[in-house]
Amino acid sequence: GSAETSASVVFENIQKCSPKCLHLLLENISGLTVDDFTVEVIPEINVAVATFIKSIDTEKFVKKCSQHKRVKEFKMTVRLLELTQTIKAENLPDNISSDYITVYFESVRSGGGPVSDVQLFPEDNSAIITFCGHKGKT
Repeated sequence: GSAETSASVVFENIQKCSPKCLHLLLENISGLTVDDFTVEVIPEINVAVATFIKSIDTEKFVKKCSQHKRVKEFKMTVRLLELTQTIKAENLPDNISSDYITVYFESVRSGGGPVSDVQLFPEDNSAIITFCGHKGKT
């Protein structure tokens, strides 16, 4: 059923794909129009969150994306937002704070949710963001 499936899909490692390009990819792969989804791009961490307004099978969509030639060329990874408790953010700016990351990922507009933990790894400019457990399946 769609109740436990997230309407949001995370695209990671998007630095080679412009927001416009990502919109086109989403349309091509999902067969939907721009009115059927929103895309929040977080350039600081090379992540985009696509949220579908029109109800679609996001699990199938993620599979289709992962096998898509362009997605592979761009070396992007695609997964459901809520079924994953943690997100690894890479290529962060040098002076980014864990507070900034927390606030960013708690933004409802970008399909985020309550963040329980942010681990910063300044030496490789990455962070692990952990969402509070009530999101999705554990």
